[in-house]
Amino acid sequence: MKIVTTIAVAIILYSLIAGLYNRSIKNKTNPQNKLLFNSIWLFILPVIVIIITSFLTIIPAQECGVVITPSGVKQKTYYTGWHAILPWYRVETMDKTEQVYTCAKRTEVGHNDPDYKSYKADATQAETVWTPTIDGIKMGFDISASWRIDPEYAWWIYDNVSETDGKENGRFYWLEENVIKPKLKSALALTTSKYTPIQVYSTSREEIQEIVLERMKKDIESYHLVLDQIDIREVYYNSEYEGALNQKKLEEQKALTLAEVTKQKEELKKQAEIEKDIQILNAEGEAEALKIKGASVSSNPKIVQLEWIGKWDGKLPEIMTGEGQGFILNLNER
Repeated sequence: MKIVTTIAVAIILYSLIAGLYNRSIKNKTNPQNKLLFNSIWLFILPVIVIIITSFLTIIPAQECGVVITPSGVKQKTYYTGWHAILPWYRVETMDKTEQVYTCAKRTEVGHNDPDYKSYKADATQAETVWTPTIDGIKMGFDISASWRIDPEYAWWIYDNVSETDGKENGRFYWLEENVIKPKLKSALALTTSKYTPIQVYSTSREEIQEIVLERMKKDIESYHLVLDQIDIREVYYNSEYEGALNQKKLEEQKALTLAEVTKQKEELKKQAEIEKDIQILNAEGEAEALKIKGASVSSNPKIVQLEWIGKWDGKLPEIMTGEGQGFILNLNER
């Protein structure tokens, strides 16, 4: 690429300069020595341009450069921009942007599906990671790790990581399969082994993410990789455990319902006992009152007359029968 660019620039400059000199020669006297002199310059100038441009190399944005010399990889990283590098040195670029490695449940794609090609191309994508909890119950995780190379050590990665399997960005593929993936699984397993399934599934998910992040940062540091983020996207129960858990929840719900019914019955029983006690107390009170009243009447018969007078509304009865006389008298007739 570097040589092609240099030749293209040289040809363009040569054509421009040749055109200008030809015009100046046509408009002036053309002695042979002057023509020879101009011809020499027309040859020298493009050569100078070619030599200068051959020393210049541009590193594109979002990439960093590594220089390979006849004696090996130069221990220096070249960042975005123009750099003066000897033309017989080779310059390789490496992506310094964030990469995302994901372990997730895969959906099978048929041969006739339009996404089949991309599915096959992504066949190396890791599946859900299953790790044990403190109870020994395995749980599945769809999890992603966001990582990137440390640009300062791009030369080290280029020199020490093999570009294998004939893949584009083979070094990145090797790093994901041999560093990111195993370190992610290890850190996740060590972390979840301290939590219960319920904590993993709900209350402690964010805390687990942070712990896995810190563990992995230390583990991949020696490869000069930078870990930016860990995301737990989904958590799954083992199918057998999920069935047992659902059954347990049903039993717990039944137990709670039974306990609530029992509690209600106990409350009703207590209420009935309270009402019974009230009725007993009322009856005892009435009996005692009648006892006292009976004693008072027996000792003083006129009390009955006083009570009758107290209850009389001041009206005479309309009908009275004569005692032993057998006739009826209407007291209200005038």
